[in-house]
Amino acid sequence: MEKKDLRIVYMGTPDFAVEALRCLVEGGYNVVGVITMPDKPAGRGHKLQFSPVKQFALDHDLPLLQPERLKDEAFVEALRNWKADLQIVVAFRMLPEVVWSMPRLGTFNLHASLLPQYRGAAPINWAVIHGDTETGITTFFLKHEIDTGEVIQQVRVPIAPEDNAGTIHDKLMLLGGKLVTETVDHILDGTIHSIPQEELADCSSLRPAPKIFKETCRLHWDQPTMAIHNLVRGLSPYPAAWSELCAPNGERISVKIFETAPEASPAPHAAASTAAPGTLQTDGKHYLRVATADGWLSLLQLQLPGKRRLGIEELLRGFHPDESWRME
Repeated sequence: MEKKDLRIVYMGTPDFAVEALRCLVEGGYNVVGVITMPDKPAGRGHKLQFSPVKQFALDHDLPLLQPERLKDEAFVEALRNWKADLQIVVAFRMLPEVVWSMPRLGTFNLHASLLPQYRGAAPINWAVIHGDTETGITTFFLKHEIDTGEVIQQVRVPIAPEDNAGTIHDKLMLLGGKLVTETVDHILDGTIHSIPQEELADCSSLRPAPKIFKETCRLHWDQPTMAIHNLVRGLSPYPAAWSELCAPNGERISVKIFETAPEASPAPHAAASTAAPGTLQTDGKHYLRVATADGWLSLLQLQLPGKRRLGIEELLRGFHPDESWRME
């Protein structure tokens, strides 16, 4: 079968899912329909906002469905009428069996981790939060349990010390578009050799990647310096780590923190810092650092409520905490 004859239905919602769809469309693959989330209200006017995948589909005149419920009979019938040979899922929702089992060649997913590690909603964030030095992308066939199907292909990607969740997202997004089309080609050629995830890793030492909530993003200064630094990296630029800056008069300001730098380790025989975690040090012009459980963490980019994100020197020109303040 030629790729122009293979009927593909594509499912996805955010920016991460647009690249693979673009590669399919520009590569001449036969995308017969796109499924994305319903429009959501956004901004002060609560105007309905299209998902990035919907916008791409509209721009390229692709048939589109936006079901509220994936088991809805009308949606299932409309999907069946597209007569897909293959379905591809990238950053969408958990599918019911009636949907993922429909195409004769199955349904495969692009996941932003080296499965079976980091199954769940936020694999990029958690890999950086844990200080991993490598991550990757995986295509795998869907089955009942989420993110557990047989692996088709994987690509490994290093995580550099200067990387954060945003830079890794962009690297994996670009590689993901290529991997999706390669996976489709292997399916067309009949050269797929999928592997059960149990054969790829020790499943007793797997890390999950659950959804991230606001409290997940709160910094606790009684933790080690590198743990706090990696949490900031893993949440930057979105949803962003945060802490409360507390003034002597009791005022508390919620501050988003996007970039930090661990202080150099003291010499082996130097006295350890006795500053309580959360203690501030600043010269009022060039630096602001916070005591942790085992040292100091310099704050490099922050955002005050209602303000834009600023580098520390620019922020200190208009905002003047001193060492009587603290982070909590």
